[in-house]
Order: sequence, then structure tokens, then C-alpha cells
Amino acid sequence: MDGFGSDFSAGGSGGKIDTGTIMEQVKVQIAVANAQELLQRMTDKCFKKCIGKPGSSLDNSEQKCIAMCMDRYMDAWNTVSRTYNSRLQKERARM
Repeated sequence: MDGFGSDFSAGGSGGKIDTGTIMEQVKVQIAVANAQELLQRMTDKCFKKCIGKPGSSLDNSEQKCIAMCMDRYMDAWNTVSRTYNSRLQKERARM
């Protein structure tokens, strides 16, 4: 075997690479990475906006601010994602 064939020695059915399974795993990993990035950006932005003086707990106004900030951020993210996906589908349909 030259190392570039379709055989895969680490398990699987019959030692063959299932490209569909690999593609699904890659898609899942990309989705997880995107979710982690979204959460990190949202946390950073909302913390900077809502927490003036960090302490051992959040007061009511900080809690409300964070909740509203996160809701707005998620709404904006979803709007951008839907628009982007719609444009991608239109572009693919043209091809």
C-alpha cells in the first residue's frame, strides 16, 4: 500500500475509509468550533458592555443587561446566518 489508497488500517468496516462519515464528522467539528466562537465573542462583548466593576456577584441591572445583550447578539447572529445561507443557496442554484 502506498499510503494514498482507500484502505484505512484503523478500524471501520473492512478497513475502507467512509468519506461520507468523515465529511459528517468534519461538519460537526466545524459547527462546534463556530458555536464556541459565537459563545466566546458574545461573552466578551456582553461582559465589556454590561459589567462595569467585576465583583463576586452580578446585581440585577447587570443580569438584565447581560440577558438582553446575549439575546440581541443571538438574534443578530441568526439573521446574518440565515441571510448568508440564503445567498449561498441562490449562488449554488445559478451554477
